[in-house]
Formats: sequence, C-alpha cells, structure tokens
Amino acid sequence: MKAVKSGASHLRRVSAAVGLAVATVLGAGAARPSDASKPVLPLADSVTVADTDFILGPSLDSLAGLSGKLRARFVAPGDDLQVPVLTQLFGDSSARRPGVYAVSEAVAGRPFALITLRPFADKKNGRIGSYRIGSWPFERRTPSNPRYASPVGFIEVTPENQDTYVSEHFRLRDFLTKDQHAVWPKYLVLDERLLDKLELVMLELSRSGVPAQHLHVMSGFRTPQYNVKGVGAGGRASASRHQYGDAADVFVDNDRNGRLDDLNGDGRVNTADVAVMIAAVERVERAYPELVGGAGTYRANSAHGPFVHIDARGNRARW
Repeated sequence: MKAVKSGASHLRRVSAAVGLAVATVLGAGAARPSDASKPVLPLADSVTVADTDFILGPSLDSLAGLSGKLRARFVAPGDDLQVPVLTQLFGDSSARRPGVYAVSEAVAGRPFALITLRPFADKKNGRIGSYRIGSWPFERRTPSNPRYASPVGFIEVTPENQDTYVSEHFRLRDFLTKDQHAVWPKYLVLDERLLDKLELVMLELSRSGVPAQHLHVMSGFRTPQYNVKGVGAGGRASASRHQYGDAADVFVDNDRNGRLDDLNGDGRVNTADVAVMIAAVERVERAYPELVGGAGTYRANSAHGPFVHIDARGNRARW
C-alpha cells in the first residue's frame, strides 16, 4: 500500500473514484459560503481509495475511546503531533486555527470531528470577546493536584457547530454553561474521558436490563464566573469539577419529559432510581479504572427531580 506524501503538498485531492468531498469545516474557521462547493482538503494525486481507508480507518478508530463511541477528538493548539490526521487532512493551519473540522461520514465510516481548541491565553480579563468566563481557582498558582490546573484551551461553539456530535449520544451544546444565551460564540471545556464514561454507563445500564437510550445533561461545563454564583454552604464547590469539563449532572430520560425515569420499576421516581445509575458507575469504574472519579446522589427539590453527578477526576469520590 502506498505511503501518503508528506510535507507542504499534504493531501491534495481525493481520487476521482471516491467522488466525495473529504471534509467540511464548521464554526470557527469555516469556509466562506462562496467556497462551499470546494473540498476543504483535497488528497494527493497518488492516494487511492484504499489509501484513504488506510489513513482514516486505523487513525480514527484509535480515537473512538474505550466505549468505541467517541465522535470527536480535541486538539490543543499546536499539539497536532498527538493527532497527526488533523494536519494530514486539513493542512498545517488547522493545528493553529480554532474550529470544528468535520470528516465526511462517507470517508470515515461514521461522523467524526477533529476540534482545534482556542488557546487559554486568548482569555483576557475573564472574557473571550463578549463571552464571560472568569478565572479558575488555581489560575495564578500551581495546584498540588495537576488535575486542578487551568485548561489548555477552549472549544469555540457557534450556532453553526453546536449540534456537532462529540460521542454517539452527546453534542457540543449539551455541555454548554446555562447562561449568556444570546452571546456567540460560546466557549466550552470538555474532557473526552467524561464522554467515554457517560457512554459506558449507558452501555452498562442497557446490558443489565435497564434501557438507557437518552441521558439528559442537566449541567455540564460551568464557567468559573457561573460556578462561583452558587458557591456556599450546601451549594457548589469552589473547585467544582464542572469547571474542568470532566463532570456532568445527568439522569436517564428515555421519554424526554425532563425527569428521571423509573429505572427500578417500582412505580416511583426517587433516589432508588439514582442508585441504579450509581451501581452502573461502580461497574464501569471497576472495568475501566482509568475513568475513576466522583459519583453523587441528589434528591428532588422544587427546581428539579433526582439526578446523579458523574465525573472522571482521577480518584474515587462518593457522596
């Protein structure tokens, strides 16, 4: 099988036999409307259909996570060496230009996006543009636990790319902070380990006879400026994992009525149903210790029904 040409030529055009554009770019860095008919990245003359499969298949399969259900990979600015397929497909500028680079499903075999992050340094005075973000708890000093270091960058979310699937069941917009509704673009921190864990919990529930077709995300990423509003006795933690993109408050909601389903079949919806989800989390963590983290039970109140907090912080925590 031929090797792909490297260097400035990159991958110039798909073989005519493919008859498809390899990829499109959504959101930040997107092609202008006048360029819509042009393939964003054509492949090299020497590349055949088989070569295309060789480039995309193993590379993207390796990015599908432990669950096999991840549909995106987040690339820190300039860190394309960790995900070389990004620049192979979209050119050197894709490693520096924030955006959602969508690989054609017809070529990749499934929807998949390579997402270049906007650098953390672009945050000035607690904002990027008009979007308020705030400051992380250890932004001005080194935390004893590296998992509490400030993020390396942000996903830039636009009205055009917010519906991008980052895993089989979850989209970018599912994890956005619940404020500044009219401000675009928005900025998001999201950890692939959280996505993997949520997908595995859904698989484990279904495997154990508890249908889990839809997991509703009540709260995903919280900007520090949003999180601090709820800090206090009985409220949010000042160093909440939600600020680091590896935590979500969720519940199974197959009928999509906005409330936790009756998972144990006793005719009631309460924390006994949350316990069913916690048990699935325990089994996932035993099978995949690299995804160990927190799990918390929350009772219903006047604002919401019962739900479970799940995170992938790296050490076991229960409450």
